[in-house]
Amino acid sequence: MEREQILMDWIQQIRPLDSSAEQAAAAHLDQLTKPPGSLGKIEELVVRLAGISGETHVSYDRKAVIVMAADHGVVEEGVSAFPAVVTQQMVHNFLAGGAAVNVLARQAAADVICVNIGINGDIEHPELVQRSVRKGTSNMAHGPAMSREEAVTAILAGIEVVKDAYDRGIRLFVTGEMGIGNTTPSAAVTSVLTGIQVEAATGRGTGIDDTRLKHKEQVIKKAIELNRPDSNDPLDVLAKVGGLDIAGLTGVILAASALKCPVVIDGYISTTAALIAARLAPLSIHYMIASHKSEERGHAGLLEELNLSPMIHLDMRLGEGTGGVLCLHIIEAASRIMKEMATFTSAGISGSHADLDPEESKP
Repeated sequence: MEREQILMDWIQQIRPLDSSAEQAAAAHLDQLTKPPGSLGKIEELVVRLAGISGETHVSYDRKAVIVMAADHGVVEEGVSAFPAVVTQQMVHNFLAGGAAVNVLARQAAADVICVNIGINGDIEHPELVQRSVRKGTSNMAHGPAMSREEAVTAILAGIEVVKDAYDRGIRLFVTGEMGIGNTTPSAAVTSVLTGIQVEAATGRGTGIDDTRLKHKEQVIKKAIELNRPDSNDPLDVLAKVGGLDIAGLTGVILAASALKCPVVIDGYISTTAALIAARLAPLSIHYMIASHKSEERGHAGLLEELNLSPMIHLDMRLGEGTGGVLCLHIIEAASRIMKEMATFTSAGISGSHADLDPEESKP
């Protein structure tokens, strides 16, 4: 219970957005040399960033994608096209800078923080953040994935990673993950918390065929029936049919929100964590920026549940934080619009007819 109280203390730090900063940002946008609202979602983003930060003109020189890595016992059921050992192999790839998220993060001038929150193995590397709660979850098709205490501990580990990064000057976070089989617990959590049918929440993950997809759906149904997670208790759902990577990302989202930092949500697994965070702390939704719409089945329904509109749609389903990192360029664009774009007054350009002096508008 002590750990849950620490978690509740963090949740209580999450506040509503700064409405005065939002209004000031919206007013400035309307003074810029463009028709009102003509930059669409970029203008919505500008206002949101102002509300999050409390500043009308905000920029993010330091940003990071946090990749939570963990294994899943349910892989024993044959729900993935890849063996569990690929989790460890991909973590080595992240640390060597060779994964897709590394490439895209370098382009966006973002750090990649790789976290061992539950890898089923021993990896030693100076740049690997060690926050392991246990070596992978148990097979949820035969019992709870983990205990409630372990789920809370993993959330707190995510919080600690964000707090450490914040203390080093990071002010913008992206969620990322690596864990073979993690679309299976994501589908289970989604189905339980939203009421979406298992078939509608379950996708092909690493690219499984129709036969294995049907099997995956049956495994998820079996896990839900066996463990009977309480849909009114997100921590119970997370512990019984979730994953350590999902739990860690839940902590990332909650901590970023409490510290008044935007958190860019990547794909299906990350949005599952966002759903849990939102159920624990509804105000955290306002600090979330949906990056893209994943091709993984179930993601669109999750975004709708959270009332989040993705910035891009590129038919992606890789994970790692790749979609989120791509959206850093859009956030940079929003920041530059506010700082660099001329106003009608500064550029000496006439505004709309409604803004003109009646005498000046006469022919």
